[in-house]
Amino acid sequence: MKNSILISAFALLSCAAFAQQKNDFHTWAATPPMGWNSWDCYGPTITETEVKANADYMSRNMKKYGWEYIVVDIRWYVTNDKSHGYNETNPDYNIDAYGRFTPSVARFPSAAGGKGFKPLADYLHSKGLKFGIHIMRGIPVIAVKQGLPIKGSKATAKDIYSENDQCKWLHDMYTIVPGKEGSQEYYNSIFELYASWGLDFVKVDDLSAPIYFTEEIEMIRKAITRTGRKIVLSTSPGETPIAHAAHVQQHANMWRTVNDFWDNWKPLNEHFEVFERWNQWRAPGAWPDGDMLPLGRIGIRAEVGNPRMSAFTHDEQYTLMTLWSIFRSPLMFGGNLPDNDPFTLSLITNKNVLSVLNKSRNNKPVLNDSTKAIWTAEPTDKPGKYLAVFNRTEQKMPLTVDLSSYGFPSSCTVTDLWTGKVLGKFSGTFAPDINAHGAGLYLITGK
Repeated sequence: MKNSILISAFALLSCAAFAQQKNDFHTWAATPPMGWNSWDCYGPTITETEVKANADYMSRNMKKYGWEYIVVDIRWYVTNDKSHGYNETNPDYNIDAYGRFTPSVARFPSAAGGKGFKPLADYLHSKGLKFGIHIMRGIPVIAVKQGLPIKGSKATAKDIYSENDQCKWLHDMYTIVPGKEGSQEYYNSIFELYASWGLDFVKVDDLSAPIYFTEEIEMIRKAITRTGRKIVLSTSPGETPIAHAAHVQQHANMWRTVNDFWDNWKPLNEHFEVFERWNQWRAPGAWPDGDMLPLGRIGIRAEVGNPRMSAFTHDEQYTLMTLWSIFRSPLMFGGNLPDNDPFTLSLITNKNVLSVLNKSRNNKPVLNDSTKAIWTAEPTDKPGKYLAVFNRTEQKMPLTVDLSSYGFPSSCTVTDLWTGKVLGKFSGTFAPDINAHGAGLYLITGK
């Protein structure tokens, strides 16, 4: 208990210091980022045509609900990558004279002539969307082997690298040694390039787990700030060590709370404990990230599984969206958007639910055990209080909420936020029937 009090006190001090920062990068993501990421459906093989198809769909069907980021995930710089893993046998890298990866022209034709991702970013910006990419921590192994110079420095790639702590699951990069001449300059150079392309979002992988690379995170933060461009920073993978929660909160806009999350109940069910653990570390512009949403059509050319519509039941999908919204996790949709069915589109464009994500405060779990969970929050734009209930069991059951015990009026009106229907007036208790693995989300107002 003493340790818990100390941790909570430290979190409060951290948040207070955090709040005193003026005009900082946290204002670039004042609400949890909402977008699409190519990983769950295309792994390391996404093409420009596929990116544009997803952007076109988002612009037509989702932008008005707050969805705005289009993120090209891992290895956009390899021409001959593959699904269900990576081509580490004979990867055909694309790299410039300063050791900075560039897009594969075979996959992204508009990058020809040294244009990089700028034409694609311009296309997305023309539709009112924002552009993001995935990168790996460090400096390319191929840049080290070729002894390529570092822009803005007398050093070369050979002067700043270490083979220590190389990523265990992909071997494109070496660690950058902090403090060496050229180390900060290399990060400066890549973000200078990305800013010239018009980048709005960057996901940096192999950065936060199993090792939390404090000094490289700080170098990346400095490099982004130096560009003068608002580039939202997402760290990966997870779980980010909670011992570093204050540091990541002060340097990133979002950070992973779990490793890669796929479409089965067990890891979804584990998020109740994960989100409870991370709840105190959420702050405006700094969002614990429950990972991409494996919804819609996924696995087209992915790491895990074959092409499929999400294996989550409809009830489990309601649970996912309800939990992510009441916790205020970023929403990064993983499925191929043009393949969405009506149910999937309705799930991610419910204004009432997205209002909980974007316009709520004091979000917290008030009950969490092996069979059920209850979260509450307060709207910032209307009277009342939000209630989310979750059935973690294999059977449908009523979830009885003693209203006064959780700070609700003893007599109140309940509105179902998923359906928009007013359920009526209740006194003393509210006991909705919730399907197995299902959830309910409600607005409760005084009588």
